[in-house]
Amino acid sequence: QVQLVESGGGLVQAGGSLRLSCAASGRFFSINTMGWNRQAPGKQRELVAHISSGGISNYADSVKGRFTISRDNAKNMVYLQMNSLEPEDTAVYYCNAVITRRTPVAIEQNEYWGQGTQVTVSS
Repeated sequence: QVQLVESGGGLVQAGGSLRLSCAASGRFFSINTMGWNRQAPGKQRELVAHISSGGISNYADSVKGRFTISRDNAKNMVYLQMNSLEPEDTAVYYCNAVITRRTPVAIEQNEYWGQGTQVTVSS
């Protein structure tokens, strides 16, 4: 019932930029935190950045100063502006969100994940 859909991935040369977008859709009461994670082949998924409903953000050390996370609460979207991209940034990037939903019997708070978008940075 709740879906997260990422877009904006692609191929880019080292030093270039990409802007990822994630749209949340479905029935829900509110979106709490939203974030981006990434996973490279053979590696574990790692946190890239997350942002609270109030706009407080946090970043992995590897992307600080290069990536910027933002959100538009009115549009239920979160973005990741990626600058100064490096080959090491190559991965599938996943959007995630903690969402509060109202059901006929309860109010639930769960974490949801998108399908991911590929980011490839060439040397």
